[in-house]
Amino acid sequence: MAIESSCDETSASICRDGNILSNITATQKVHEAYGGVVPELASRAHIQHIVPTVDQALMTAGCLLEELNAVGFTQAPGLIGSLLVGSQFAKSLSLSLEIPLIAVHHMQAHVLANLISPEKPAFPFLCLTVSGGHTQIVICHSPLKMELVGETLDDAAGEAFDKSAKLLGLPYPGGPLIDQYAQSGNPRRFPFPEPQIPGLDFSFSGLKTAILYFLQEQKANEPGFIEKNLPDICASIQFRIVSILLNKLKKAATQTGIRDICIAGGVSANSWLRKSLKELGEKLGWKTYIPKFEYCTDNAAMIAITAYFKYLEKDFATLNVSVSARTEWCIEKK
Repeated sequence: MAIESSCDETSASICRDGNILSNITATQKVHEAYGGVVPELASRAHIQHIVPTVDQALMTAGCLLEELNAVGFTQAPGLIGSLLVGSQFAKSLSLSLEIPLIAVHHMQAHVLANLISPEKPAFPFLCLTVSGGHTQIVICHSPLKMELVGETLDDAAGEAFDKSAKLLGLPYPGGPLIDQYAQSGNPRRFPFPEPQIPGLDFSFSGLKTAILYFLQEQKANEPGFIEKNLPDICASIQFRIVSILLNKLKKAATQTGIRDICIAGGVSANSWLRKSLKELGEKLGWKTYIPKFEYCTDNAAMIAITAYFKYLEKDFATLNVSVSARTEWCIEKK
């Protein structure tokens, strides 16, 4: 069994021999009124959701609690209060059932979500991991050996989506709404700048500033500008964020010679990113892999598949293991 509770999703999953039998997630709606996740409310909601979520995961998988032979949980990074709920529940199961406890890093799990589906990338593969808090390019040499070759120097791609949505007056969570409005917009209507960052690293702070100044200027010159042009603005913002991501990914593939290319993380659910990756892959002869939508956002299935590989290596944690908001996982930096 695996438990994910890093932010505002309470999720439980059952994995048998590397196959996901269930993946149940309880979403918290309470944060919508505040324009973002409220940590205290998130941890309280996890307490309410975790028992019924675990019960449903067991029922869906046709598994009894006594049949479990290990329990994994998200150890880092995330909101401390939220992580504590999942970790303490997992520790209690480990202690009461006398089964191994497995600590999982959230970002490693996002990468390994690509190993859930029957069609899996071959090692080594490149993975672009994009979420609200992280933007990274990783070479995955094996399930437990990864090499970081590029990362954001400031803000993450998901944050750029959400902050842009807030500037447009869209409710939380804004990233999916930008994707929705962009469906009917012209992505080349407003040419936002692409940062010229050397190497394989990213930067999104300058783009966010450019979007802010653009909207301020246009609203001053034309009242109601955003409302009149919302689809085109959303499409243009989305186009630039995705182009930044894929241009770096293309550069990484060229430098490494790796042809199996994956994406992961919450932003990998973005329709333009998924479409653009497939088109770029067809053009350059890549084998591209994109997780199902349910495995892109925070979910316990990705924790379960990671815990499975750690179980095979007997990489177990003790009951003294602590959660952390920003702990780096064991990853080589090139």
